[in-house]
Amino acid sequence: MKKIHTFFNTRLGFTALLVLFMWFKTVFVYYTDFSLGIENPLQHIILILNPIATTIILLSLPLFINRAVISYIISGLVYIVETGFLYANVLYYRQFNDFISYSTIAGSTKVAKGLSGSVNTLLHPTDIIIFLDFIIILGLFAFKIIKINPAPLRKLTASAVLVFGIFFLFFNLTLAESNRPQLLGRGFDRNYVVKYLGLNSFLAYDSVKTIQNNQTRSEAVGTDMDEVLDYVSDRYAAPNSEYFGVAKQKNIIIIHLESFQQQLIGAKVNGHEVTPFLNSIYNDKNTLSFDNFYNQVGEGRTADAENLLETSTFGQNGGSSLFVRLGGDNTFQAAPAILAQEQGYTSAVFHGNTPGFWGRDKVYPNLGYNYFFSQNYYDASEKNSLTQYGLKDKLLFAESAKYLEQMQQPFYTKFITVSNHTDYQLDSANTDQDVIPNTSSSTVNRYFGTANYLDSSVKEFFDYLKASGIYDNSIIMLYGDHYGLNSADNSVFAKQLGYVNSDKDGADFINSQGQKVPLMFHMPDLKGGIKHTYGGEVDVLPTLLHLAGINTKGYVQLGTDLLSKDHNQIVAFRKGSFVTPKYTVIKKGDSHEVFKNDTGEEIDLSLNPDLKEKISKWQKQVDALLDVSDNITNKNLLRFYTPNGFTPVDPSLNVYNDQIQRLISTRDNLGDKSTSVYSKNGNKSTTDLYKTDAPELNGDRTDIDSWDNILNK
Repeated sequence: MKKIHTFFNTRLGFTALLVLFMWFKTVFVYYTDFSLGIENPLQHIILILNPIATTIILLSLPLFINRAVISYIISGLVYIVETGFLYANVLYYRQFNDFISYSTIAGSTKVAKGLSGSVNTLLHPTDIIIFLDFIIILGLFAFKIIKINPAPLRKLTASAVLVFGIFFLFFNLTLAESNRPQLLGRGFDRNYVVKYLGLNSFLAYDSVKTIQNNQTRSEAVGTDMDEVLDYVSDRYAAPNSEYFGVAKQKNIIIIHLESFQQQLIGAKVNGHEVTPFLNSIYNDKNTLSFDNFYNQVGEGRTADAENLLETSTFGQNGGSSLFVRLGGDNTFQAAPAILAQEQGYTSAVFHGNTPGFWGRDKVYPNLGYNYFFSQNYYDASEKNSLTQYGLKDKLLFAESAKYLEQMQQPFYTKFITVSNHTDYQLDSANTDQDVIPNTSSSTVNRYFGTANYLDSSVKEFFDYLKASGIYDNSIIMLYGDHYGLNSADNSVFAKQLGYVNSDKDGADFINSQGQKVPLMFHMPDLKGGIKHTYGGEVDVLPTLLHLAGINTKGYVQLGTDLLSKDHNQIVAFRKGSFVTPKYTVIKKGDSHEVFKNDTGEEIDLSLNPDLKEKISKWQKQVDALLDVSDNITNKNLLRFYTPNGFTPVDPSLNVYNDQIQRLISTRDNLGDKSTSVYSKNGNKSTTDLYKTDAPELNGDRTDIDSWDNILNK
């Protein structure tokens, strides 16, 4: 015991103590917070060993410092940073089911904003274990059980520690390669890299890959586009003649239903419909509704959904969104530009958050949006807004009417709601307690309340569209951008809705079902109905353009028209899992978990060799789709290809300054030819037709009723 005490009172011993503590809490996190898919005893051994090497390497560096006090301080700082990185991964994994990458750090401001509103729900009581060692270490110093040893440490000893860490890293890699050959070369999923090599190694590996990707982008040439064009041509699905052009020259209004899962449609709490208005639209004879439609987002979530919708390509494979990483520089063939050039549409986004969130102020000009009405154009005072996410939905729609009525028709507009954003915090004045259940998850309980508020907000907007006449000349698309609940909460959610009897029943399958989101196209006299076609967000753009009478042949779009008989019904997810009309297939490295869609029953592939072969074939198709998408976006390949009749967007023409004056000058310059709702109404505002019960207004509609007030601000 005395020898141990003496050893820990040396600089080498103190370093060993820090390595021991870091190793313990990292392994603790591996087994309690991460789902790494341990399959055999060797993987357990590798998992237990993998934190050691990089921790030794990092903590060996301060040993080269001659001054003892400085050495101890630097060791402590390294240890604090390592602990912070570990815990940041814990929180990030709980929210996104992924690990912090180079791109995540590069977009850390956006990620932090995305996490901040829900951080309280991500904290667990067991988290104290991650920080308990700090109390222990401080106590050891306070009671002088450990003292700073002023004795110099030989450089040879410090070098030996560093070399041992490097040796152990190669030993770790050798073990990993023996169990999973070509672990790094073949680019297995992130879980595999963390499982075999640890968080530090994953970050280093991901950083190298990202830098390589940047280099690849700079070296891309025009001929790289040939393979993409062949792929898109082979995948093209011709439009359905019954629906092609039914919405030609109609206003297109997209309502982005934040975090809205398909299971909310028709859901009831104590006999009360949670979303009665959306239920009515979903089942309306003039609505095309899809009940097997999936979100396909990655960690960029809302931004990824926008990218899928606007460009029919996927977001980034992990880390930050495409919008943040590449959106300000990439060339796009996006919905606003296509509609403007093909049919003279004016375009705008209405979103009550800061313009720079997810880099929208840089991306939207590249997509071709003429206007972006961000938080700067609304009364986004504290009482009107949700922390971090922006204006409450009722106020967003109500205040947007004064801008919408000034836009030249036909217009393509997108309204991004936020009130149903995790972690579903809404004041009691806006919450209907009749639709709040009493489940074991407070998150799930609140989710019902905010979904109900969103539903009421959309109803008020629809009422205005009808009263103002906009409705009669518009097709309205409503879609859920991404899942709302994590895996654990999805199980509670499913139990509340009566899908399962226990919070633990069929968790993997229930979570996959939670990826379903609603998709609706609503228009007067549209031949509607609930379609059971399987599809995803990448399919929205070709479907929408075909409804508008624009043939997508010649454009680079990876989705296919949901209404086409040639539509491909294999729905790919960003991490390589996929769904077919019969099966849900969850990719687990080189293996798969397979469930029947109709029953949720898991299938043992070892007993079904024919199905296993089919899944292997489908997986190749999914991987090819994702690879093509990544090549397009990471290499910015669209700069090398312009469809006939299309002009690449000049983002400098879409600057979001003086937007109100631009609306007015455009209207005035057109005179009698102005097609704005304001002009068609005899140069009178229609905003007095907007009826809202938003409690924040207290019956005072001055700010949203008078266009003249806007001009005088």
